[in-house]
Amino acid sequence: MSKKRFFQYVGKTPIIPLSARILVIFISLILMSNFMTNLISIQMTQRQVIELTNKLTVTQLKDIYKNAQNQYQVYSYKHNKNECVQAMESSAAEDFSNPNSLALAFDRTGKLFFYISASGMQLSSFSDEECLATLNGNFDRGIREGRISFDLSEQAKNNTKGKKAGEYFGVYKYIEGWNVFLVRAEARMDTDKFSRKITLIISLIIILLTCLFVVLGIYMFKKIFQSISSITQSLYDMQQRSKLEVINIDDAPNDDVTYMAASFNTLSVSVNNLLSTFQKFVSKDVVSKAYTDHTIRLEGKQRELTILFSDIKSFTYRTETLGNEIIDLLNVHYNSVIHDVHKMNGVVGSIIGDAILAIFGTYNSGTIKSAEAIDAGWEITYVTAELRRKMKEQRKKIELTRKLTDAEERVYKAVLLDIGVGIDGGTVFYGNIGSDEHMTNTVIGDNVNSASRLEGVTRVYRLPVIVSEYIKKEVAPTSERYKFYEIDTIQVKGKTEGKKIFYPLDTFDNGHEELEEKFEVYEKALAAYYDGDWKSARKFFKLSDLEVSKVFLERMGLKSAPANWSGIWTMTTK
Repeated sequence: MSKKRFFQYVGKTPIIPLSARILVIFISLILMSNFMTNLISIQMTQRQVIELTNKLTVTQLKDIYKNAQNQYQVYSYKHNKNECVQAMESSAAEDFSNPNSLALAFDRTGKLFFYISASGMQLSSFSDEECLATLNGNFDRGIREGRISFDLSEQAKNNTKGKKAGEYFGVYKYIEGWNVFLVRAEARMDTDKFSRKITLIISLIIILLTCLFVVLGIYMFKKIFQSISSITQSLYDMQQRSKLEVINIDDAPNDDVTYMAASFNTLSVSVNNLLSTFQKFVSKDVVSKAYTDHTIRLEGKQRELTILFSDIKSFTYRTETLGNEIIDLLNVHYNSVIHDVHKMNGVVGSIIGDAILAIFGTYNSGTIKSAEAIDAGWEITYVTAELRRKMKEQRKKIELTRKLTDAEERVYKAVLLDIGVGIDGGTVFYGNIGSDEHMTNTVIGDNVNSASRLEGVTRVYRLPVIVSEYIKKEVAPTSERYKFYEIDTIQVKGKTEGKKIFYPLDTFDNGHEELEEKFEVYEKALAAYYDGDWKSARKFFKLSDLEVSKVFLERMGLKSAPANWSGIWTMTTK
């Protein structure tokens, strides 16, 4: 099956395998499902991380708060504020677990009491006025602790060490004595970074697993849809050959697709049986056209074709002798004749009793149509001659024990078939005539009638095959098999002009050398005959020792050529 890129093509239309479509949809849904599921999971995980971080910072804030109370008692006793602040900062820093963790204390105006950051970011005051206002509002309502979110981005811009700082979240608690808000907070970017890391890891895992499952999916789909691919390939091949065949489903699984293929096979057998029956009654080219065009119309055109006409000699005698058994004899004869015509790319135009009309040139076979017609003509005569030979051998075997009865003798003579073949060609009408209810494929033209007349004169000239000058001109220049010898110039009944007729000698046949020598003498006789020198003609005709020469000897007798002799012999019958 021809392929372009990755797909099979019918014309310019790509045929995308069903398995590929299902696989793409399956992979897309799996990827979407995985990413959506993990995105939701990550979002929920991030919330849990924040929640856990808040719980952790609450615990750490309690420790800072206790330490601040202790330091306040120390301050009350020693009044060493700086040492107390440093002690609180050191205690708070011990619980830092992230790069941007911080702890700070500031009063209700935002003035820093102490500040410590894991990132080293420096602050001069608590700059988030909105957050400060919220804390003061809660304080006025009696709320002294809770959760807190604030933004230090503006201050971080002017601070190279803390340039990564930004949004924070955590917990706070107001401590009496120092009169400040104690805050323990974590940077949101730390939790986001953790979430992104988790997202990246999960995404890589998803991609790796997806690739693995894609490979497994391709393998499994290939196995599952192997029968579909085989069926599709078979259907494509049938389309390319324009021929219905049976799909091989011996190894196909027992599923609905196989059932569909089996149903197609049943239909294919039925259609082929109909086509086979149809082809037995009409010519092959009509069957082919009906199959490809899906219709048969009343149409035809002028075409240059070669016509072969074959007839059984003495058919009336054979019919009277054999009775109904003549049908069996005809079937044996036509079985060989039609086979030879088809073998030579001809089509059977019609069968009329003991005669058959064959047409050559309807197919573009790449060979010379008239040569194919002569090949078929000689094959027909050879097969008929072989049948006569076998019948004669059978007679000899019988006569070794007894003589044939008179009835057997008549049957014997009746079954010794002898045929004549006439071949002519030229421009004829070829096509379908009739009506929409009944039509027939036929060939019409003067050359068709001429082929029939040429078959008729084979009886006169005692030659098995006679062809026209048209056939000779088409075949002789390139043929290595046939040598054409002019037989006579005749004017058939109903015509006003003479027509040359020729005998195509088969040089591939045994004994052709002897015949060639005889026909060379015959040519001299015919030349003298045309010139009106019938005396010399009789001499050469006798020397040629051919059956056809006897026709001219009988025709001339001892007479001289007529005074107005033109060399054309007028036939008195068709």
